[in-house]
Formats: sequence, structure tokens, C-alpha cells
Amino acid sequence: MNVPTSETTLPSCRLRRAGEPFTGKQGLQYAVGVSAESVGAQAIHMQLLSIPPQGRAKAHKHATHETAIYAISGEGHVWHGERLEHHSIVKPGDFFYIPADIPHLPYNPSMTEPVVAVIARTDPNEQESVVLLPELEAIHPPGAS
Repeated sequence: MNVPTSETTLPSCRLRRAGEPFTGKQGLQYAVGVSAESVGAQAIHMQLLSIPPQGRAKAHKHATHETAIYAISGEGHVWHGERLEHHSIVKPGDFFYIPADIPHLPYNPSMTEPVVAVIARTDPNEQESVVLLPELEAIHPPGAS
């Protein structure tokens, strides 16, 4: 009789609730659901993002990793492109895709309503691929977005 060893055992499905929110390198609040740390994911990370009223991230990119966003509530705005030259508005029900290595700077212009979204990324460790881009911060300074 062959008994499976740890090397031949298939990974198991996992049910998980979002973890306690934390502030990422980007300066925004995240609550991790699926990651390498939480469930042993190898190629994906999924979390909830919350941007408070008037909140904004630091300009950044995710080295070699793609990002997909699904907006739940609020209206998120994002500058994106090599020099943050493009602008998109992401409304509830919208999907937004950010290719790997593309600089972006999300923010919430609302005075009263938070932005909440689900984010999936091809980096199972989430914060490892974050590259801050302080040289782009002056292009769209806080309060001028």
C-alpha cells in the first residue's frame, strides 16, 4: 500500500476570513485574505483595500507582478503610467487592471465616503514586490489630485 508523503500530498482548499487590517508600504489599509503567509498560496494574493476619505497611496509599482482590482464601494481615482500621465476613475462594479511594473498612485477624492475594493495580485507575498517611487510624488502632490 502506498501512503502519500508530504511530497506527494496535494494542497488542500482553505476557507479564510480577511485578517486584521494593516498599513502597507504604499500607505493604504489592507486586510489579507489569500497569501503565501495565510494559506500557502504560490502565485496569487487577494485582499481587501480601503482608502479613507481624502486618502491616497504613495506612488509605487509592483515589480514583475500584475494587479486586478474589483471596486465594491466608493469612487477610486488612480494616476498611472511611466510619469503618471494617465488618469482613471474606478466606480463600484468596475474591474481595473494594472500590468506589472506600471507606476500608479491611487487616491480617494471624496470628503465623506471610503473606497473599498478587492485586489488580486500575482505576488503571493504582496509587499515583497512593492517598489516605492518617491521621484513621482511631486507630479501629483497631495491636495492637487
